[in-house]
Formats: sequence, structure tokens, C-alpha cells
Amino acid sequence: MIVRSSLLRESRLAFQSVSNTSRIVWGRSLATLGQNDQSHGAQAVQKGPEQAFTTAEAYINSRNFKNTTGRLGTKVSPHYQPHVLVNHPPSPKDITLELLLASGAHLGHLTSLWNPGNARYIYGVRDGIHIISLEVIAAHLRRAAKVVEGVARKGGVILFLGTREGQARCVVQAAKLAGGYHVFDWWVPGTITNSQKILEWGTVVEKDMRDRVVSEKPIEGANPITPDLVVCFSPLENKVALHECALAGVPTIAIIDTDVDPTRVTYPIPCNDDSLRAVQLVAGILGRAGETGRNARIRDAEMQTSN
Repeated sequence: MIVRSSLLRESRLAFQSVSNTSRIVWGRSLATLGQNDQSHGAQAVQKGPEQAFTTAEAYINSRNFKNTTGRLGTKVSPHYQPHVLVNHPPSPKDITLELLLASGAHLGHLTSLWNPGNARYIYGVRDGIHIISLEVIAAHLRRAAKVVEGVARKGGVILFLGTREGQARCVVQAAKLAGGYHVFDWWVPGTITNSQKILEWGTVVEKDMRDRVVSEKPIEGANPITPDLVVCFSPLENKVALHECALAGVPTIAIIDTDVDPTRVTYPIPCNDDSLRAVQLVAGILGRAGETGRNARIRDAEMQTSN
């Protein structure tokens, strides 16, 4: 115990002597970093080991230390910004396998939950989960984009439907780009098959090919308009809507995961419907395709008017 106490005492004295002799203020000691910092204020204050710093001097030293060493290290920028795909979606020509892979569009459900109708879309199995082929996703997504673009160019009514949590933003943005309509809250049964009763409170107006309202007043006694195309991003929650579209002969486009029946949809897009990033990607691409068709229709109408 005596030896241990003496060793501790000697180590404390040695540490105190080293700390007293090595009291150096970091101000302008880093000359390579501080050459351009002359405009930041006063120079760093240096004192001996027995002199204490005032509050102002300590502040000056800390500020100079921050100016000279603040640029050291790396800056980590965010790799994924959730709203970029919504506000600035890619066009159909920008579809790549890397983009689909990064969004997680290839991840399916457990093999025990699969629908046999999706066998032609599945690439393989990993850890008990079906993997959807990225090439199949890209091909079906391009086909769906062509359909949306064609309907928008002919002046058809496109309805975007997505009622899952978090899909409202991308559904509204896609409808805004394509000049269509959206439903993100919940689907009222009978909206298509019993529209005269469900939508009797609504008004019908006439628009020209340039999306300008022609009729000064709403058309009285007109039947509710049936959409020409319905794009659904949550088919499991909207089976009633897909069934009504089938009864009314309305073509549909929907994201089909491995646990969804693909025969319910006219133009299926095999994709992961549980990934919000994948849904935003699909919605943005389809909305951009509708925007392309809409702009082409307006341009053609203006050319015909000018001639």
C-alpha cells in the first residue's frame, strides 16, 4: 500500500508538471489553415503557464480555434431525400434498373403469401422472400406510362387512387402533373357503378382541349363523368374500386405485389407496394407521362387554333 500510494503521488506530480509546461494556446498555430482567417477578429492570446485567461481572452481563443479547425473533417450529405421523387419525379425515359433497385421495388412478400398468378414476374427467392425481376418491372412500368400518356393526350379523365398512409403527397402530385383527379382518403363504394346517387351533388363543366372551361355555368342535368383510366397504388385496400372499374369497363393500372391477384388489373405493374419510396417512384413516372401527353395535346390544340 505504501508503494502504491507513493507511485500515485509521483504520477500526479509528473502529470501536473507536464500540463503546466505544455499550456499552449491554439490560436494561429495552424498556419496552413489560418492564412485566410485574418478578417475573423483579434489574434489568439498566448500567456505563460502561471497566468490565467480572462473571459474575453478565452472567448477569443475559442473563436480562433474554431475558425482554424472548423474546416477539418468530412461533410456527410444526405443520400436519400424523401420529397425529391415527389417534387421532381423522373420521366419514363429515365427508368433504369439501378433506380428501381435503390427504391426497393424488387422486394416481394413471404413465399407463403404469394399469389400463383405472379409466377411469371418472380426472379427468385432469397431468405424466404420472393424477388421480383427488375427487367419485368421496368418493362411493365414503361407500358403503363405509355397508356397514361396516350389517355392524357386524347383528353381522357385519369383518376389516381392511393389510400395508404404516406401516399397522399405522391398521389396528389401525380394528378397535378397529369391534369387528372385524385382520391387519397378512402373510396366510397358505388362511386362508379352508382355515381348518379353518390355524385349527384357534384357539378359538371365543359373544357376544351387546352383544359380551359368553356361553359360559363355548370351543365344542369348532366350525368357524372366516368373516368377513362384509374391508376391504383394500393390495390389490396381498394378491391371494391377495381371491381367497379371491371363492371363499368374502365381500364386500370395498379401496383401488383406478389400477394395480389394480377387478374384484377388491366395493366399490372409488378412492384413492392409496401415501399413508400417505390410507390413515389412509380407515381412520379406515371404523373410525368401524363404531363407529357397533356402538354402535347395543348400544343396540338394551339397549333390548330392558330391555323
